[in-house]
Amino acid sequence: MGIYEKGFERPSPIQEESIPIALTGSDILARAKNGTGKTAAFCIPALEKIDQDNNVIQGLSCSSFILVPTRELALQTSQVCKELGKHLKIQVMVTTGGTSLKDDIMRLYQPVHLLVGTPGRILDLAKKGVCILKDCSMLVMDEADKLLSPEFQPSIEQLIRFLPGSRQILMFSATFPVTVKDFKGRYLHKPYVINLMDELTLKGITQFYAFVEERQKVHCLNTLFSKLQINQSIIFCNSVNRVELLAKKITELGYSCFYIHAKMLQDHRNRVFHDFRNGACRNLVCTDLFTRGIDIQAVNVVINFDFPKNAETYLHRVGRSGRFGHLGLAVNLITYEDRFNLYRIEQELGTEIKQIPPHIDQAIYCR
Repeated sequence: MGIYEKGFERPSPIQEESIPIALTGSDILARAKNGTGKTAAFCIPALEKIDQDNNVIQGLSCSSFILVPTRELALQTSQVCKELGKHLKIQVMVTTGGTSLKDDIMRLYQPVHLLVGTPGRILDLAKKGVCILKDCSMLVMDEADKLLSPEFQPSIEQLIRFLPGSRQILMFSATFPVTVKDFKGRYLHKPYVINLMDELTLKGITQFYAFVEERQKVHCLNTLFSKLQINQSIIFCNSVNRVELLAKKITELGYSCFYIHAKMLQDHRNRVFHDFRNGACRNLVCTDLFTRGIDIQAVNVVINFDFPKNAETYLHRVGRSGRFGHLGLAVNLITYEDRFNLYRIEQELGTEIKQIPPHIDQAIYCR
């Protein structure tokens, strides 16, 4: 019932491929572009496999848990789980760093079936003996490539030691770097591999570049705001300082603008994310903190104010527009120094980023 209330009329390709396999108990390594329904592809089987009458994460213990790399993604994923499991007697808890550890410990003394969180916090709770994972039958890793970066991988491997040998691991990622392949070989048992990237990479997104000098960027952005039909836009910068400076300039130009980055207090980040998602503001300036799996359907324009250094970052940024079933527009402001990165990213992603025309047809990014 929760699936229909979420407005899902038919499964997306990643849901169609992964849900039946996940329900058989097999390990899965799935590669699909963000915005294609990936979250529901693992939330539905995680909810389906929970014994509602067995109160251990499935009181102090857990039936399934979902690991994500950022706090914002944890909040979003837990919300999806709650909505999908609305008519089930399933208790979903979200736990991340930057929030009260005492509150999380008290919450775990009540029934929790499904835990969604960031690796460091869940490991902390497991080491304290508060979150007991010996009966946890399913581990989901969303944005697995990021979770297996040096920042997170030691925590992930320690967490796995708390799980039973019979656990099921589902890994979802838009890219499969060497770390993911190595982890698969060590921890997954005969995994079912799904790769939908070739079909879905940058599908529905029209990409342009504009050659500019650094000092022209704000003027160019002002022109884009005046000419484009923006539902909501996300504007990416490469540093925290540039995010705050640009947000100030956009506000001075008379446009509504929020900003978000990793050095902000968590409560402030949560409020900005919530308000932007609810349409309180048209434009959001951010760092790459905001690239991972964040699903805001109204975003139809992404602007790389600062061009990214690699293809993976580009893919994650541009994937904020053109979410499943929608069209999107990506505009890249390219300086002389960026020209080699532009060419290399085109080659690596097998895509074409065209020079921006004088007029952009609304039909290619508005629906």
